[in-house]
Amino acid sequence: WYQRRVRLARVTDGLPLSASIDNSNEKEQNLQVYQNQAKQLFRKLSPNSPSRCTLESGPMLIHYQIEQGVCFLIICHNNFSKKLAYNYLAELAQGFLERYASEIGQASRPYTFIEFETTIRKLMRSYTDSRSPKQLSKINNELADVQRIMVQNIEDVIQRGEQLSVLDNKANNLSMMSRQYKKESHQLNLNAQQWKYIAAGVGFVLLFLFLRYWVF
Repeated sequence: WYQRRVRLARVTDGLPLSASIDNSNEKEQNLQVYQNQAKQLFRKLSPNSPSRCTLESGPMLIHYQIEQGVCFLIICHNNFSKKLAYNYLAELAQGFLERYASEIGQASRPYTFIEFETTIRKLMRSYTDSRSPKQLSKINNELADVQRIMVQNIEDVIQRGEQLSVLDNKANNLSMMSRQYKKESHQLNLNAQQWKYIAAGVGFVLLFLFLRYWVF
């Protein structure tokens, strides 16, 4: 998975904690675009933001996962497995929090934990090698259903100035409205069927009375 970027930031204020940029053949301008998008995204996060989210940025996808007040973010090409990307973030989060969980709140300067970059690169290499038994086991590992993770366009989030928590609430509201609509539609169909039976019953009774009193 080439063209990858990793960023770690504190959710409460967007303070960058650590990062890794690998060497690639991309133009510096494109690199700067993705870096700026990641920085702007960190400023949009809040404690109420969804814990996992995928953002589209041209041919790239920005995946992030929030654990214990830290956002673990990776930018990779859109043809890379989403499940594998979130496995990487989960393992990265575990390693970082095991070492620095008690120090995160006290960090006051950017990239306080820049030494963690070595771990970021080492873990990334284990996922990059397609022949690695570790990567194969990660692909086959049963993680949470990544298809249900919210997907948004990064430019929409940045330009509209909406926090991801707001977008997540909107998505949940739409889902609830959809379920409510289906429920009400089902109930209306049941009511319509009931009225058909009632109308048929009334018609039968009237016909019976008519035949009894006027014919017989």
